Amino acid sequence: MRPSCISLALAAAAALAAPVIAQPGAGGPGGRMEMLHGSGTPADVKAGTYAVEPAHTQVTFSVSHMGISPFAGTFSGASGSMTLDPNKLSATKLSVTIPVTSIQTTSDKLTEELRSADWLDAAKFPTATFVATSVTPRGPDAAAIDGTLTLHGVSKPITIMARFFGAAQNPMSKKDSIGFLGRALIKRSDFGVSKYVPVVSDETVLVINAAFEKQ
Repeated sequence: MRPSCISLALAAAAALAAPVIAQPGAGGPGGRMEMLHGSGTPADVKAGTYAVEPAHTQVTFSVSHMGISPFAGTFSGASGSMTLDPNKLSATKLSVTIPVTSIQTTSDKLTEELRSADWLDAAKFPTATFVATSVTPRGPDAAAIDGTLTLHGVSKPITIMARFFGAAQNPMSKKDSIGFLGRALIKRSDFGVSKYVPVVSDETVLVINAAFEKQ
């Protein structure tokens, strides 16, 4: 995979961020799990400008709930663009916006609380954005994407570890499409979201499933 291809990621990440699926015979003691994988290779990624495909782009956040179990929710409806030249990694541009009101959890009550002023204050800060500032290859199919995350009215530098997932023509839209997996670790208190820390962990893991369509 050409390093520049991975830079595109959005946000996307190393093996830890990848979804997994049990292989036949897995699940019992000693059973093994494998990462999902997509079509094509990084060499199939074409230079150009890509738009975020909102229906298949997801950002999941996970925190430690009372030190007992992890708890996760999702954001959706992302928009944005990425411009890359596989032969000129440093020229890659990436900007993504996510509506904070799209947050969802398995509890309707908690979802509304997270949208409230006590937490993300979606009425005052309706969007979160990520703008890449640099991309550094991390092997043949991964990269570190440095950039600025703006959340809850606060902008901080973060790093997304990204991994190429797939490249193919979408059979529905007939557009050349690419996908990445991403993972980042932030402290929510850095963004002014500190309610219940440390009972609900300050450290928050972001996992990104990113899909792009060539324009």
